[in-house]
Amino acid sequence: MKVQNITDIDKFFEVVDSCKGKVELVTGEGDRLNLKSKLSQYVSMANIFSGGEIPELEVVAYEPGDIDKLVKFMMNC
Repeated sequence: MKVQNITDIDKFFEVVDSCKGKVELVTGEGDRLNLKSKLSQYVSMANIFSGGEIPELEVVAYEPGDIDKLVKFMMNC
């Protein structure tokens, strides 16, 4: 799923942390970063979030319930 214009970074990570399955960020180069890893959250995402808003990114969740959580979060942004 494509995500964009996330302004509440903390809430985004709360939703990711609440997911039961794997949640990955697909980079422009095709790499997949585990967003449930705190190291990935802080190191890999620091540059993307530095402006306070995320450009469009692709996030992959593998559990249907997790997809629903992420979609609900995006609809409330």
